[in-house]
Order: sequence, then structure tokens, then C-alpha cells
Amino acid sequence: MWCGYACPQTVYTEIFLWIERKIEGDRAARMKLDSSSISSKKLVKKVGKHFVWIIFALWTGFTFVGYFTPIRELANEFMHLSVSPWETFWVCFYGFSTYGNAGFMREQVCKYMCPYARFQSAMFDDDTLVVTYDEARGEPRGGRSRNVDMNTSALGSCIDCSLCVQVCPTGIDIRDGLQYECIGCGACADVCDTVMDKMGYERGLVKYSTQNALTNNWTHRQMFRRILRPRVLIYSAVLLLLIAGLLASLWYRTPFRVDVMRDSAVLGRLSDDGMLENVYRMQIMNGTEETQHYRISVTGLKGLEIDAKDTKVTQDDKNKTISKQSEFSENTKHANENESESESDHTLMVKPTESRWVIVALKMPDGNVESGSHKIQFKIEAIESKEIITEKSVFLVPR
Repeated sequence: MWCGYACPQTVYTEIFLWIERKIEGDRAARMKLDSSSISSKKLVKKVGKHFVWIIFALWTGFTFVGYFTPIRELANEFMHLSVSPWETFWVCFYGFSTYGNAGFMREQVCKYMCPYARFQSAMFDDDTLVVTYDEARGEPRGGRSRNVDMNTSALGSCIDCSLCVQVCPTGIDIRDGLQYECIGCGACADVCDTVMDKMGYERGLVKYSTQNALTNNWTHRQMFRRILRPRVLIYSAVLLLLIAGLLASLWYRTPFRVDVMRDSAVLGRLSDDGMLENVYRMQIMNGTEETQHYRISVTGLKGLEIDAKDTKVTQDDKNKTISKQSEFSENTKHANENESESESDHTLMVKPTESRWVIVALKMPDGNVESGSHKIQFKIEAIESKEIITEKSVFLVPR
């Protein structure tokens, strides 16, 4: 079912074939066009087909990159021709892959590149539902007029029209039996049914069935009784466990994430106001669909204070320049010298599904602690959901 109906390679190949049929015509028309000499009509059709293919492929690349760069922002960048080199590269990369795989390679991807056909045979048995050819009914095959009585001609139902081979995406002959190249799309069954209708024969010469059903002449009811067999039950149990694990991970997931990185280029230093300063870069990722407010605080050293500034990524940032826009409201700043530990905090607003970078400068009076590396802990609290994440780091005091 996956290969024939849901795999992106199959879906995109069908889309590209549909575009090809709309521009160049059906199979006979395309073969005639390919064999004809160069003409303006042929050039227009060929160039037009590839032009539409390329536009569709680039649109696919654009939507893929839109998973990582907000799609509205990416569209605005394209309109103003300000797309970054990496975004341009990945749009072209995905576009080229789509154009090549669906436009040219097609069944070669299924035959030689896709690993699924190699390991899916381990899950097959004689009761697996696959596309089959009823050899007992179809043989001996042979061409004939629809006026010929099949019972007196000593021939089977197959009229050897080869349409099943022509419509097969991987180019196999289903009459040769089950083959690993078969993707189970059922195109051969559909076209065979149309031929059976024209000949006045019963449908189902090529159909979805099982090897046991064909060998034992089972009815549909007998065939489907074999569904609940040990192999299927085990696979179903594994699948249910995976689904349960996925749902549990979604249910218990933290609605936001935090990364704290100490600025390795800036060691502990004395600032202009005579305070010891360490600089950190903090990324807060809001995974919810609503605007969230986060309170940032730090603990671990006496007299430690936060000086944080929000950074908003602009085009200049892509050229290694970060423009800083302060969007913080300072809530509290304590430095209780009578206690062994102090805490200060700031509040940051992050829009839905947005990721914000924060430059955090930690300061403390010079001489409060001895030189060396001191452990500290950042605490980020989501005000609306009360979720809390803590991140460990160090504060360096120079000698």
C-alpha cells in the first residue's frame, strides 16, 4: 500500500506523468512525437513540459525549506530577492532532486535505489495481499476478436494485449508472477478490467489476492479469514507500541526548549562599570501555538546580576552582524549580600513557534569570589504554563 499509493516517489511520478499527458498527449501520441523530426511544434511541447516540471519541482523545494524557515518570511525574501545562499541552495537541491527523480529516473528509483523493496520480502508470506495474475484462468493466452467464443477457442481469458506491461510504472510483466519490482499500485489490474469489459469477460484476471487464495481457489471470505494470523498480530502489536510511544512523547513533551552557550570568544573580564562580566548566548524555542512569556533567572553566586538583550535576526545578521533590539522588561534585580546566593531575573516574550536568541551578560562585583571556574544555573520559567527548564553553565573569574 505504501509503495503504490503513499510513497512520494510514486505520487510525484504520477503528477509528472499527468503533466506530460496534458502537454504531449497519451502514450501513442508521445511515441509519435518522440520519433518525429525536430519542428517548432515538437520544441514547444518539449520545452513547455520541462518548464512546468521545473516550476513544480522548485515549488516543492520552496515548501520543503519552508519547514525550517517560516514560509511567509521565506516568500517575502523571494519577492525581494534577498534569499540567503543556504536557502537558495536547498531550494535548488530539493527542486533538482524532484525534477530528476520524478521526471527522468522514475522506476529506476524503485528498482535500484529504494531499500524498501529489499527488506519488505521478510514480511511477506503466502497470505499477504498482493497484485496477482490468475494463471489458471488466463492461460493459454492469445489474441482474438471479441466475437470469438473463448470456450471454443481453447484459449484463456488473457488476450495478450500487453497493456498491463505498458501501464506498469516499473515495466514488469505481472503475468510472470510476483516480482520484487512490483510496487502494488494496481495499475495493471485497472487496465486489465477495462479490457475484460470490452471483451465481455469476467473481471479479476489481474487483481489483489494472495498466493494461497489462488492456489486453493478461496473465496474472499476464506481469504480474509487469514488476516488475524500470528505474523499480523505481532506486527500490529509492534505498530501499536510505536504509536503509543509517539503519543506519550507528544503528551509529556516540554512545550519549549532552551540552549545556553557560553561565548567562548569573550572570557571573564572587567566591564566599564568595574563589574566582572561573562557573556552567554541563549536560544529559547517556543513550541506552542500561542505567545509565551519566559522568566530568566540565574543562581549560584553571591551578587550575580543579569544584563540580557534580545537579538532579532535580520538580513545583516546573515552577514555576521547581529542587530540587537531590547524587548525585555526588567522585573526584579536582587543582590542580597546577607545570603550565600543571590538571584536576578528578566522576562522575555516569544511569539508562537518562534525561536529567539538572547545575549545574556552576567555581572557581579569584583572581588566577591576567588578566581577560577564557578558553577551556575540558569532557570527559564514559562509564566503561562508554569513549566521550568534549568541549564547548567560556569562563570569564569580571571586571576
